[in-house]
Amino acid sequence: MRAISVIGLGYVGLPVAVAFGQIAHVIGFDINPNRLKQLREGIDSTGEIPAEVLASTEILFTSLVEDLKKADFHIVAVPTPVNEAKQPDLSLLIKASEIVGCVLKKGDIVVYESTVYPGATEEDCVPVLERSSGLTCGVDFKVGYSPERINPGDKEHTFTKILKIVSGQDEESLDIIASVYESVVKAGVYRATSIKVAEAAKVIENTQRDLNIAFVNELAMIFDLMGIDTNEVLAAASTKWNFLNFKPGLVGGHCIGVDPYYLTHKAEKLGYSPQVILSGRKINDGMGKFIAQRTIKEMIKSGLQILGAKVTVLGLTFKENCPDLRNSKVIDIINELHDFGVEVQVSDQYADSNEALEYYGVSLVSLDKLKPANAVVIAVAHQLYLDLPAEELKKLLKSKGVLIDVKGTKNRTQMIEKNIPFWQL
Repeated sequence: MRAISVIGLGYVGLPVAVAFGQIAHVIGFDINPNRLKQLREGIDSTGEIPAEVLASTEILFTSLVEDLKKADFHIVAVPTPVNEAKQPDLSLLIKASEIVGCVLKKGDIVVYESTVYPGATEEDCVPVLERSSGLTCGVDFKVGYSPERINPGDKEHTFTKILKIVSGQDEESLDIIASVYESVVKAGVYRATSIKVAEAAKVIENTQRDLNIAFVNELAMIFDLMGIDTNEVLAAASTKWNFLNFKPGLVGGHCIGVDPYYLTHKAEKLGYSPQVILSGRKINDGMGKFIAQRTIKEMIKSGLQILGAKVTVLGLTFKENCPDLRNSKVIDIINELHDFGVEVQVSDQYADSNEALEYYGVSLVSLDKLKPANAVVIAVAHQLYLDLPAEELKKLLKSKGVLIDVKGTKNRTQMIEKNIPFWQL
């Protein structure tokens, strides 16, 4: 068995480290001291790994580059976000490559799991590895790419249960990489024909979902103009055997809302201007603003004064039952409401209050401390909000207050019966 290191212990890296750490000693490297401290104490703030599972592993949690020398199989799983201009930000990936390059030995293998555009491993990362190590790729060390498929908050499709795409720069490295992952991934591995194919496969998985959601988001806006319930339309259409039942909503997070920009960036560098992908991105990036404006319209229809009104937003994370705040589009709703002169209070029992303040300047309020508002926006379908009965929701609203249900968590008929002005995406 190869001696394994995992660089980056977030939503992707930690499950990888834990899987290998249950069968062998693993070096888990991260530069965040607070993250390392928590993991050493058996606490995973992402909620992905239970304490008892973490305790059953043999992982050295470290920020010392020197410790990485003990490994000969390095897995890089650091974030690859986009910047404010929606351009790929490879800074963390390049930094991780520099760190790994400093400890590379002859015979080592480096596998990247971070989402990138096709060609990034060989064109962007390998030169950094060679420069930092003084070694030659393909001669002294080998590289591969095995795209992550972690779905934050999903307890069913976990790392070891998801078919793993693997790739290597040649047959020898591919055999080794496949063998290493096969030792822990029960679902097996799929051998891609090249590193670029594996990179492309990853980026189109999320781009496909992004486009499908953009389609139903556009349908939702059209049907809203027609006075038709989108969810009722989808329920009817879903009776056809091959209908893809995607739901409208906010598209944030570190994957679906980001990966398409990696593909379009590479395409534009090659002289091709993507039309369909960027159109879908434009629709999804605009949904927060649309929902906020729709909230204002519903408040006006209910006879409410907008300036100085209070709106409660339930949920801040990018998806349900998950603490991940990265690239959450709920903030777009909040910012747009602020532009209308509305006072916004936000509650989310999953989100870390310090992170909410750091990332978005939002102070979270516990559900029981919320003041009655002129509107309540259920922005994230956390189970707590799904379970909230109409009577409890009504307590969160002032007279004539409206309920805005972004994710279709409530029954329209029940809300009307309770005399709650109601709008659903």
